[in-house]
Amino acid sequence: MNRTGKIVIIALVMALVMIALAAWLAPQTQKGAKAVTLQVDHLEGEDKTFELRTDAEYLRQLLEENGLASGPETQYGLWIQTIDGETADDSKQQWWGISVNGEFAQYGADSQPVADGDVFVLTLNEGY
Repeated sequence: MNRTGKIVIIALVMALVMIALAAWLAPQTQKGAKAVTLQVDHLEGEDKTFELRTDAEYLRQLLEENGLASGPETQYGLWIQTIDGETADDSKQQWWGISVNGEFAQYGADSQPVADGDVFVLTLNEGY
């Protein structure tokens, strides 16, 4: 093998080593990059707090990926009817309210952003 061939082989081996090293040293993404707290304030029964990790962009995704919410689809998105097994009773004018970091949410579950460190409180209210 001539000198040029050896140089090409050495260059290829070095390139492969550098690619492997870069892949090994690259920062690894963590599943569930955002840590959030979800508190459920039940009307009857024991309140619960969930410490969750998620990649969800919006509250609806967070709730659904953890099996915590369900309800009918409306023109505005998910109408939360059931949270953590407790269902709002329309005949008693019950509804689930959402607060984020101590303030009443300005958006519904479909468009409420989820950020690292957020604290969501879902409260079952009675009376419109």
